[in-house]
Amino acid sequence: MPLGAHMSIAGGMDKSVARGSSIGCETIQIFTKSNRQWRAKPLEAEEVARFQEARAASGIDPIFAHAAYLINLASPDDDAWDKSLESFIMEVGRCATLKLPFIVVHPGAHGGAGEDTGLSRITRALDECFTRHKDEQVTVLLEITAGQGSSIGYKFEHLAGIMERCLYLERLGICFDTCHAFAAGYDLRTPEGYEQTIASLDRLIGLEHLKAIHLNDSLGDLGSHLDRHVHIGMGNLGLEAFRLLLNDPRLKRLPMVLETPKGPDMKEDVANLSTLRGLSRL
Repeated sequence: MPLGAHMSIAGGMDKSVARGSSIGCETIQIFTKSNRQWRAKPLEAEEVARFQEARAASGIDPIFAHAAYLINLASPDDDAWDKSLESFIMEVGRCATLKLPFIVVHPGAHGGAGEDTGLSRITRALDECFTRHKDEQVTVLLEITAGQGSSIGYKFEHLAGIMERCLYLERLGICFDTCHAFAAGYDLRTPEGYEQTIASLDRLIGLEHLKAIHLNDSLGDLGSHLDRHVHIGMGNLGLEAFRLLLNDPRLKRLPMVLETPKGPDMKEDVANLSTLRGLSRL
Protein backbone atom coordinates (compact mmCIF):
# COMPACT_ATOMS: atom_id res chain seq x y z
CA MET A 1 0.00 0.00 0.00
CA PRO A 2 1.85 3.12 -1.14
CA LEU A 3 1.18 5.88 1.41
CA GLY A 4 1.75 9.59 0.89
CA ALA A 5 0.17 13.03 0.82
CA HIS A 6 -0.83 15.89 -1.44
CA MET A 7 2.29 17.95 -2.16
CA SER A 8 2.67 21.60 -3.17
CA ILE A 9 4.17 22.40 -6.59
CA ALA A 10 5.39 25.84 -5.44
CA GLY A 11 8.72 26.60 -7.07
CA GLY A 12 8.29 24.01 -9.83
CA MET A 13 6.78 20.60 -10.50
CA ASP A 14 9.98 18.84 -9.40
CA LYS A 15 9.76 20.48 -5.97
CA SER A 16 6.63 18.47 -5.19
CA VAL A 17 8.64 15.26 -5.60
CA ALA A 18 11.43 16.56 -3.38
CA ARG A 19 8.92 17.52 -0.70
CA GLY A 20 7.28 14.11 -0.79
CA SER A 21 10.61 12.32 -0.72
CA SER A 22 11.82 14.36 2.26
CA ILE A 23 9.06 12.96 4.50
CA GLY A 24 9.08 9.39 3.20
CA CYS A 25 6.10 9.44 0.83
CA GLU A 26 5.74 6.40 -1.41
CA THR A 27 3.08 8.12 -3.52
CA ILE A 28 1.96 11.75 -3.88
CA GLN A 29 -0.89 13.76 -5.35
CA ILE A 30 -0.28 17.17 -6.94
CA PHE A 31 -1.98 19.97 -8.82
CA THR A 32 -0.57 20.45 -12.32
CA LYS A 33 -1.10 24.23 -12.09
CA SER A 34 -2.29 26.85 -9.63
CA ASN A 35 -5.50 25.66 -8.00
CA ARG A 36 -6.78 29.25 -7.87
CA GLN A 37 -6.61 30.01 -11.60
CA TRP A 38 -8.43 28.76 -14.68
CA ARG A 39 -5.49 28.98 -17.05
CA ALA A 40 -1.78 28.22 -16.93
CA LYS A 41 1.16 28.82 -19.19
CA PRO A 42 2.18 25.69 -21.13
CA LEU A 43 4.61 23.32 -19.47
CA GLU A 44 8.15 23.90 -20.73
CA ALA A 45 10.28 20.95 -21.81
CA GLU A 46 12.91 21.81 -19.19
CA GLU A 47 10.36 21.75 -16.36
CA VAL A 48 8.96 18.43 -17.53
CA ALA A 49 12.47 16.95 -17.75
CA ARG A 50 13.32 18.12 -14.20
CA PHE A 51 10.09 16.57 -12.93
CA GLN A 52 10.80 13.23 -14.60
CA GLU A 53 14.37 13.19 -13.27
CA ALA A 54 13.18 13.93 -9.74
CA ARG A 55 10.50 11.28 -10.00
CA ALA A 56 12.93 8.60 -11.20
CA ALA A 57 15.44 9.44 -8.48
CA SER A 58 12.82 9.38 -5.72
CA GLY A 59 11.14 6.09 -6.56
CA ILE A 60 7.78 7.66 -5.66
CA ASP A 61 5.07 5.86 -7.61
CA PRO A 62 2.45 6.62 -8.61
CA ILE A 63 2.34 10.39 -8.80
CA PHE A 64 -1.13 11.53 -9.77
CA ALA A 65 -3.04 14.79 -10.06
CA HIS A 66 -6.10 16.49 -8.63
CA ALA A 67 -8.06 18.89 -10.82
CA ALA A 68 -8.58 22.48 -9.69
CA TYR A 69 -11.56 22.98 -7.39
CA LEU A 70 -12.82 25.79 -9.64
CA ILE A 71 -13.93 23.22 -12.21
CA ASN A 72 -17.64 22.35 -12.18
CA LEU A 73 -18.55 19.92 -14.95
CA ALA A 74 -22.15 19.74 -13.67
CA SER A 75 -22.80 23.48 -13.89
CA PRO A 76 -26.19 24.42 -15.38
CA ASP A 77 -24.71 27.72 -16.58
CA ASP A 78 -23.40 27.30 -20.13
CA ASP A 79 -20.58 29.84 -19.76
CA ALA A 80 -19.38 28.32 -16.49
CA TRP A 81 -19.67 24.82 -17.95
CA ASP A 82 -17.67 25.79 -21.06
CA LYS A 83 -14.99 27.40 -18.90
CA SER A 84 -14.83 24.33 -16.66
CA LEU A 85 -14.65 21.97 -19.62
CA GLU A 86 -11.82 23.86 -21.33
CA SER A 87 -9.88 24.08 -18.09
CA PHE A 88 -10.34 20.37 -17.40
CA ILE A 89 -9.31 19.42 -20.94
CA MET A 90 -6.16 21.50 -20.43
CA GLU A 91 -5.43 19.75 -17.13
CA VAL A 92 -5.82 16.29 -18.66
CA GLY A 93 -3.38 17.39 -21.35
CA ARG A 94 -0.89 18.51 -18.70
CA CYS A 95 -1.19 15.11 -17.01
CA ALA A 96 -0.40 13.45 -20.34
CA THR A 97 2.67 15.67 -20.80
CA LEU A 98 3.87 14.82 -17.29
CA LYS A 99 3.02 11.12 -17.77
CA LEU A 100 0.69 11.02 -14.78
CA PRO A 101 -1.68 8.04 -14.83
CA PHE A 102 -4.69 9.62 -13.08
CA ILE A 103 -6.41 12.92 -12.44
CA VAL A 104 -8.98 13.13 -9.64
CA VAL A 105 -11.98 15.42 -10.14
CA HIS A 106 -15.04 16.26 -8.09
CA PRO A 107 -18.07 15.49 -10.28
CA GLY A 108 -19.50 18.97 -9.70
CA ALA A 109 -22.61 20.74 -8.41
CA HIS A 110 -25.92 21.03 -10.26
CA GLY A 111 -26.73 24.46 -8.79
CA GLY A 112 -30.43 23.73 -8.39
CA ALA A 113 -30.98 22.24 -11.84
CA GLY A 114 -31.41 18.76 -10.35
CA GLU A 115 -29.21 15.70 -10.06
CA ASP A 116 -30.29 14.15 -13.36
CA THR A 117 -29.40 17.32 -15.25
CA GLY A 118 -26.08 17.53 -13.41
CA LEU A 119 -25.23 13.91 -14.17
CA SER A 120 -25.99 14.42 -17.86
CA ARG A 121 -23.78 17.51 -18.05
CA ILE A 122 -20.89 15.73 -16.32
CA THR A 123 -21.13 12.81 -18.73
CA ARG A 124 -21.26 15.14 -21.72
CA ALA A 125 -18.16 16.97 -20.47
CA LEU A 126 -16.23 13.75 -19.93
CA ASP A 127 -17.13 12.45 -23.38
CA GLU A 128 -15.96 15.71 -24.94
CA CYS A 129 -12.72 15.63 -22.96
CA PHE A 130 -11.91 12.04 -23.93
CA THR A 131 -12.80 12.70 -27.57
CA ARG A 132 -10.26 15.51 -27.64
CA HIS A 133 -7.67 13.41 -25.78
CA LYS A 134 -8.46 10.17 -27.58
CA ASP A 135 -4.85 9.06 -28.01
CA GLU A 136 -3.74 9.69 -24.43
CA GLN A 137 -3.89 7.27 -21.52
CA VAL A 138 -4.80 9.52 -18.60
CA THR A 139 -7.59 8.03 -16.47
CA VAL A 140 -10.11 10.37 -14.83
CA LEU A 141 -11.00 9.38 -11.28
CA LEU A 142 -14.41 10.55 -10.09
CA GLU A 143 -14.21 11.35 -6.38
CA ILE A 144 -16.97 10.55 -3.93
CA THR A 145 -18.14 13.81 -2.34
CA ALA A 146 -19.57 14.76 1.04
CA GLY A 147 -22.78 16.05 -0.51
CA GLN A 148 -22.51 19.69 0.52
CA GLY A 149 -25.01 21.99 -1.17
CA SER A 150 -25.98 20.71 -4.61
CA SER A 151 -22.84 18.64 -5.17
CA ILE A 152 -23.14 15.36 -7.05
CA GLY A 153 -21.21 12.22 -6.21
CA TYR A 154 -22.19 11.61 -2.58
CA LYS A 155 -23.85 8.34 -3.56
CA PHE A 156 -22.15 5.42 -5.28
CA GLU A 157 -25.18 5.38 -7.55
CA HIS A 158 -24.21 8.83 -8.90
CA LEU A 159 -20.72 7.66 -9.83
CA ALA A 160 -22.07 4.43 -11.30
CA GLY A 161 -24.57 6.43 -13.37
CA ILE A 162 -21.85 8.63 -14.85
CA MET A 163 -19.74 5.61 -15.72
CA GLU A 164 -22.67 3.79 -17.31
CA ARG A 165 -23.51 6.79 -19.52
CA CYS A 166 -19.96 7.67 -20.54
CA LEU A 167 -18.78 6.52 -23.98
CA TYR A 168 -15.25 5.98 -22.65
CA LEU A 169 -15.72 3.73 -19.61
CA GLU A 170 -12.17 2.42 -19.95
CA ARG A 171 -10.88 5.93 -19.20
CA LEU A 172 -12.83 6.29 -15.94
CA GLY A 173 -12.14 5.20 -12.38
CA ILE A 174 -13.06 6.09 -8.80
CA CYS A 175 -11.26 7.87 -5.96
CA PHE A 176 -12.60 7.03 -2.50
CA ASP A 177 -12.28 9.76 0.13
CA THR A 178 -12.79 8.53 3.71
CA CYS A 179 -14.00 11.89 5.06
CA HIS A 180 -16.38 12.46 2.15
CA ALA A 181 -17.81 8.94 2.29
CA PHE A 182 -18.42 9.17 6.04
CA ALA A 183 -19.99 12.62 5.78
CA ALA A 184 -22.15 11.30 2.93
CA GLY A 185 -23.53 8.57 5.21
CA TYR A 186 -21.26 5.56 4.68
CA ASP A 187 -20.22 4.28 8.11
CA LEU A 188 -16.65 2.95 8.12
CA ARG A 189 -16.14 2.76 11.89
CA THR A 190 -17.08 -0.88 12.51
CA PRO A 191 -16.19 -4.09 10.66
CA GLU A 192 -19.86 -4.50 9.71
CA GLY A 193 -20.27 -0.93 8.45
CA TYR A 194 -16.95 -0.98 6.63
CA GLU A 195 -17.74 -4.27 4.89
CA GLN A 196 -21.20 -3.08 3.92
CA THR A 197 -19.69 0.05 2.35
CA ILE A 198 -17.04 -1.82 0.37
CA ALA A 199 -19.56 -4.45 -0.72
CA SER A 200 -21.89 -1.70 -1.96
CA LEU A 201 -19.04 -0.04 -3.85
CA ASP A 202 -18.13 -3.36 -5.44
CA ARG A 203 -21.73 -4.18 -6.37
CA LEU A 204 -22.59 -0.79 -7.86
CA ILE A 205 -19.27 0.16 -9.46
CA GLY A 206 -16.76 -2.68 -9.13
CA LEU A 207 -13.60 -2.61 -7.04
CA GLU A 208 -11.57 -2.95 -10.23
CA HIS A 209 -12.50 0.68 -10.96
CA LEU A 210 -11.21 1.92 -7.58
CA LYS A 211 -7.79 3.43 -8.34
CA ALA A 212 -6.89 5.77 -5.44
CA ILE A 213 -7.90 6.64 -1.88
CA HIS A 214 -7.82 9.90 0.08
CA LEU A 215 -7.14 9.29 3.76
CA ASN A 216 -8.81 12.05 5.80
CA ASP A 217 -10.56 12.02 9.16
CA SER A 218 -13.84 13.94 9.36
CA LEU A 219 -14.79 16.99 11.42
CA GLY A 220 -18.45 16.28 10.65
CA ASP A 221 -20.43 13.34 11.93
CA LEU A 222 -21.94 10.49 9.92
CA GLY A 223 -24.26 11.85 7.24
CA SER A 224 -23.49 15.49 8.11
CA HIS A 225 -22.49 16.33 4.49
CA LEU A 226 -19.72 18.50 5.96
CA ASP A 227 -16.54 18.49 3.85
CA ARG A 228 -13.93 19.27 6.50
CA HIS A 229 -10.79 17.17 6.79
CA VAL A 230 -8.96 16.68 10.09
CA HIS A 231 -5.94 14.68 11.18
CA ILE A 232 -6.05 10.90 11.40
CA GLY A 233 -7.73 9.74 14.60
CA MET A 234 -8.73 13.26 15.64
CA GLY A 235 -12.15 13.35 13.98
CA ASN A 236 -15.43 11.48 14.07
CA LEU A 237 -14.13 8.61 11.97
CA GLY A 238 -11.50 7.59 14.51
CA LEU A 239 -8.61 5.16 14.15
CA GLU A 240 -10.59 1.95 13.66
CA ALA A 241 -11.90 3.01 10.26
CA PHE A 242 -8.36 3.50 9.00
CA ARG A 243 -7.20 0.24 10.57
CA LEU A 244 -9.91 -1.62 8.68
CA LEU A 245 -9.08 0.08 5.39
CA LEU A 246 -5.29 -0.28 5.67
CA ASN A 247 -5.58 -3.99 6.40
CA ASP A 248 -8.04 -4.80 3.63
CA PRO A 249 -6.13 -7.08 1.19
CA ARG A 250 -8.48 -6.03 -1.62
CA LEU A 251 -7.02 -2.52 -1.46
CA LYS A 252 -3.36 -3.27 -0.78
CA ARG A 253 -1.97 -2.03 -4.12
CA LEU A 254 -3.90 1.25 -4.21
CA PRO A 255 -2.12 4.58 -3.66
CA MET A 256 -3.43 6.33 -0.55
CA VAL A 257 -2.76 10.00 0.13
CA LEU A 258 -3.47 12.46 2.93
CA GLU A 259 -5.27 15.73 2.27
CA THR A 260 -5.19 16.93 5.88
CA PRO A 261 -4.25 20.48 6.99
CA LYS A 262 -0.54 21.22 7.32
CA GLY A 263 2.10 23.91 7.61
CA PRO A 264 5.18 24.49 5.43
CA ASP A 265 7.36 22.07 7.43
CA MET A 266 4.84 19.25 6.82
CA LYS A 267 5.23 17.90 10.36
CA GLU A 268 1.51 17.11 10.36
CA ASP A 269 1.97 14.84 7.34
CA VAL A 270 4.86 13.11 9.11
CA ALA A 271 2.71 12.48 12.19
CA ASN A 272 -0.28 11.27 10.17
CA LEU A 273 1.83 8.93 8.03
CA SER A 274 3.41 7.50 11.17
CA THR A 275 -0.05 6.88 12.64
CA LEU A 276 -1.24 5.18 9.46
CA ARG A 277 1.82 2.95 9.18
CA GLY A 278 1.35 1.96 12.79
CA LEU A 279 -2.17 0.78 11.99
CA SER A 280 -1.19 -1.32 8.97
CA ARG A 281 -0.27 -4.97 9.25
CA LEU A 282 -0.05 -5.65 5.49
